Amino acid sequence: MSNRIYFDNAATTPLDKDVLDAMMPYLTNCFGNPSSIYSYGRESRLAIETARKKVAKILNAHPAEIFFTSGGTESSNTAITAAVRDLGCKHIITSSIEHHATLHTVEYLHRHDNVELSYVKLLPNGHIDIKDLENILASSKEKCLVTLMHANNEIGNIIDIHKIGNICKKYNAIFHSDTVQTVGHFPFDLRNTPVHFITGAAHKFHGPKGVGMLYINENVKIKPFINGGSQERNMRAGTENLYGIVGFAKALEIATEHYEEESTHIKNIKLYMKEALEKNIPNVSFNGDVLGNSLYTVLNASFPKTEKSEMLLFNLDINNICASGGSACTSGADAGSHVIRAINHHPNQVAVRFSFSKQNTKQEVDIVIEKLKELI
Repeated sequence: MSNRIYFDNAATTPLDKDVLDAMMPYLTNCFGNPSSIYSYGRESRLAIETARKKVAKILNAHPAEIFFTSGGTESSNTAITAAVRDLGCKHIITSSIEHHATLHTVEYLHRHDNVELSYVKLLPNGHIDIKDLENILASSKEKCLVTLMHANNEIGNIIDIHKIGNICKKYNAIFHSDTVQTVGHFPFDLRNTPVHFITGAAHKFHGPKGVGMLYINENVKIKPFINGGSQERNMRAGTENLYGIVGFAKALEIATEHYEEESTHIKNIKLYMKEALEKNIPNVSFNGDVLGNSLYTVLNASFPKTEKSEMLLFNLDINNICASGGSACTSGADAGSHVIRAINHHPNQVAVRFSFSKQNTKQEVDIVIEKLKELI
């Protein structure tokens, strides 16, 4: 369908043709098991280790700190669980607007491992209240794990990872950051970032689905989350997702190479759409720190709730426009967004997240705005 307008790139992105080309040999001829000793297997093992070195170099980490996983969810589960079970953290500090991969994991550990759980306060613009974070750390009797996402997947707010990392250091806390929305979208320098664990998912930056990474700082020693083999240097059992890993590294390489022009292009589309909405839709408002510390890929808008706008996402979909919800309503299957509920609970508004990629254009924005005028 060539006439589909895809504005849901924070959910997933289309696979880049060059990434598919890099993966192709491993989907066809180079199919050896990376753990086999003959040359066929060694060829696959080499591809994985080359990918690891490439990813480490781009993120300025050591190859021994990069572990390939099935995606951001597995990476976060691994890091958070290990912090409690292997690193002695008895108190988890997080926020109510994290991804469910984090929230559901910390809730599980709170219930089953008797870990204390604190939620840091949020400011009205959706940012973390840093003073509150420091107060919780200062008053905690136990060793803490702080898990805060680098950028929020619904409203786009970005934390100061260095500032928070340094506060964690001061209180000897373990720091995990869900960086799924920022790896492949911003430069990283992990040698000079005070963080113990970060995560990534290839499908957020035009790579394949089902492959991710976990960075584990070399000063941290944890046990595997998945047992049964010596893969990933004894850290993750199971035959590696060979072509996925090759695709992850290629996608990250392309994203890094074109970061300057692509981020500028996408940011211009976001700003263009924000201005167009303000011009054309009465009483539109925006969620999060839209023009401040925010993802250039995400624009979360609230529309006044009317008979027409309640069905907004459904009607956009009928018109071949893909965007995602974030309304704090609980109608039918859509339980609404826990993020929007936490920062901006207006039951008379409908929140929609538009998220952009290098493949989007201002022409597409114009078409969506015309449709929204009809639908609202």
